[in-house]
Amino acid sequence: MSGFLQRLRLSIATGAALLAAVLTAPANAAGVDQGATFLTPFPDNDVYQVTVFGDGFANGLLGGFIKAFGSDVRLNIQRQVTPITNLASSGFEAKITALGNKVDADPLNIAIVMIGEDNPMTFRDADGKRLAIGSDPWIAEYTRRLDRLMRIFKRKNASVYWVGLPNLARNDANELAQAMNDVIRERAYLNGFKYIDAYQGFTDENGGYSAYGPDLEGAIRLLRLRNGVNFTEVGNRKLAHFVEKELRSDLNQAKANRNVPLLGAEAEQERINPGNAVKTPAPSSPVAQQSSDSKTPVVHGAALDGTPPSPNSNALGDQKVDNGKITLKLQTPSGRIETQTVEIVRPAIPASVVALMARREGSGPRGDLIVDQIGGGVTLMSSITPAGSRERGRLSPTQAPYFRLLVKGERLQPKPGRADDVSWPPKSDSTSEVNPDVTPPRG
Repeated sequence: MSGFLQRLRLSIATGAALLAAVLTAPANAAGVDQGATFLTPFPDNDVYQVTVFGDGFANGLLGGFIKAFGSDVRLNIQRQVTPITNLASSGFEAKITALGNKVDADPLNIAIVMIGEDNPMTFRDADGKRLAIGSDPWIAEYTRRLDRLMRIFKRKNASVYWVGLPNLARNDANELAQAMNDVIRERAYLNGFKYIDAYQGFTDENGGYSAYGPDLEGAIRLLRLRNGVNFTEVGNRKLAHFVEKELRSDLNQAKANRNVPLLGAEAEQERINPGNAVKTPAPSSPVAQQSSDSKTPVVHGAALDGTPPSPNSNALGDQKVDNGKITLKLQTPSGRIETQTVEIVRPAIPASVVALMARREGSGPRGDLIVDQIGGGVTLMSSITPAGSRERGRLSPTQAPYFRLLVKGERLQPKPGRADDVSWPPKSDSTSEVNPDVTPPRG
């Protein structure tokens, strides 16, 4: 019962600290743009530099991670763990400073961190007095040192996946691990990191510790060593799987983000649309002042084939303006035949739009075409085809009845004969006659 009360006290203290931090922090406390990707879409040379940090847990995690991503050309995985020693060891500040210097000097895009094998840790206060493990002062000191460690990766601006502690065989160590996980989860969120839960993945059906469990294929295997702390080779592969799920999703999101033609910095545009980037004029130039309100590109680069831009081109297109004319013969009321010329306007068309429409025309059943303006005069087009749909015309999404009614709040005009048509006598769709299928009320 004392262990339960202690955990309850720690949970209340941690919850209060998290609430206070959320109330005092800005709305975007994690420092992450919700519209951006967790991974940078443009790493140097299009390869992410990955390093695993930690203690004995991290050594096993690295082995499982290499099995998951060893052949992925998008990742350059360091084959050795960068050690992080016991947070309670002597000379903590000096060791953290040395680690920070190493992180600053080495290329790093993705950091995977897992520490806590040496649980429990003994801390001492300023007077050298040993703090009771799991007590409030102990939690406060652990939080301070963990923050000191996390600031190293935040300063590097790396994408960090912080793996929590698994369940442990000894009850007292397991309770402390849960309290430490509460701190790790809270500080990871506030620093903009991703917290990877490794606790629930290794519990039995009752939520307790078990050395055996299902592997990635669903077969029951030995996952933990006899010491009740570390993992077997199969267990380390399963441990790495929890990181793998998050990382693969973030890699796909970053890949999709880099394919969107944004009007951002010139370096970003050059990666998306080589040879056709829109140059950003100086803030004080007349061109920049003229385009500050319209937000349209004013200077165009060469087309993809190297040809200079056409003076008639008014978009970031690879096809020039191609206007045409047709002549129509019209008969006047007096019977006289007259000719009239009509100009057919075809503006410049970007290659991305041409390719999209070509794929849409040749991909069988047509889906819904979604068009949106994303700033800078750029139009984003996408086609969505539901599985098993037949070719049929559809309204624009913003003209769909559900969008007009539920999003825009418009009152739809009742259709004659529909349930919301309260007029009497009821009218058909095409005439104003009384509907013969409806019998008027008597009396």
